[in-house]
Amino acid sequence: MRFLLVLFILLGFPALEIFVLAQLAGVIGWWLLLWLLLSAFAGWTLIQEEKLAVFGRLFSSLQSGQPLGYAMLDSLRTLIAGVLLIFPGVVSDVIALVLLLLPRPKVVPGSNPAPEETIIEGEWQREEDKRLK
Repeated sequence: MRFLLVLFILLGFPALEIFVLAQLAGVIGWWLLLWLLLSAFAGWTLIQEEKLAVFGRLFSSLQSGQPLGYAMLDSLRTLIAGVLLIFPGVVSDVIALVLLLLPRPKVVPGSNPAPEETIIEGEWQREEDKRLK
């Protein structure tokens, strides 16, 4: 059953893209081609910039003591949006724009500093165990 659902999604998404493209091409005309070319260029640019930005995000997370998962998920979301923009279709472009417009987790420097060694001050006294004598 799960296989049929995956197959339906994999075959249904391109069919939906083709249907929406055909409908929009009848309404908009050749401007749709310009939109597809510009979105593919934007997706390529997004992927190229993210290749460099991921290291900056990871380094910033390490310095501020934040979990690295947030930086990785943010970069993954941007990469998926870039790939969706490259695919020709309006539905994938809308999904990519929604991914890009989702709020990003805010990393506040110094909010979660790295743990320091703690020193516990106090007094102690050794007691002799009489059983050992």
